[in-house]
Amino acid sequence: MEEHTLDAAAVLAAVYPRVGRAVVVGFTGAPGAGKSTLIAACITEARQRGLQVGVVAVDPSSPLTGGAVLGDRIRMLAMAGDSGVFVRSLAARGHLGGLSAAASRVVDVLDAAGKDLIIVETVGVGQSETEVSGLAQLTVLVCAPGMGDEVQMIKAGVLEMADVYAVNKSDLPGAQGLARALQAAAHLGNGPIPPVIATTASTGAGAADLLDAVYAAHAARVTAPAQERMRRLQKTLAAMAGQVLQQRIAALDNASLQAIGQALLQGQQDFPGAVQQLLARALEPG
Repeated sequence: MEEHTLDAAAVLAAVYPRVGRAVVVGFTGAPGAGKSTLIAACITEARQRGLQVGVVAVDPSSPLTGGAVLGDRIRMLAMAGDSGVFVRSLAARGHLGGLSAAASRVVDVLDAAGKDLIIVETVGVGQSETEVSGLAQLTVLVCAPGMGDEVQMIKAGVLEMADVYAVNKSDLPGAQGLARALQAAAHLGNGPIPPVIATTASTGAGAADLLDAVYAAHAARVTAPAQERMRRLQKTLAAMAGQVLQQRIAALDNASLQAIGQALLQGQQDFPGAVQQLLARALEPG
């Protein structure tokens, strides 16, 4: 599903009538907050409840091969023998926003395959993590004490898009202070106030409370499967169109790009006009 092939297109066409049933939750937050370990604890709790679970873990890309550095799979090896859990690592491949461009398509396939809960973990690059809120139905922001999160989250804007806050490593000093800071910041927004859940992923403490909070947040914004299908389809179409446009721009001959750049440098063209010219060149037939 990471490549634009005819077979992949056929699979997607068959998939969309069957999507919209699963609960899709994004996990985001700065590196080191313990997202992967916390997700593993939530998977264990979900399986005890009889839920089928899918995980889309977006990893940093290997600088040598471009493939995913499988850190998330390493942390989830305990689930390897469980047929009710499917974990797929995707390489970010330089895609901004913390997600792989293929993530939405993999989520759709897992939904159609009957997964009850689908967890999307972002690459963990801090302030560019907000894209996950467009793919997932709701978002968990994972924080940890002693990382400067109190300041960083307010600067980044990820605070506003989260539906649930998880204060991980809550057995460490500073956890209560971080929880208070989150609660205070949450009251500054206009929407519903997200719950703050204390977790310790290494022991599984708080995983049940976190899963309860996720399902409560989801229940508060229930949409019909048909509406969710259309939302996800629009997101996937936009992502695929963006990929095609990027590929066409990358394929332009150097002379065309130099001509547009030269016009900018000489003051013969402004940036909006140059962008329109670039788009027109990229979308020319043939």
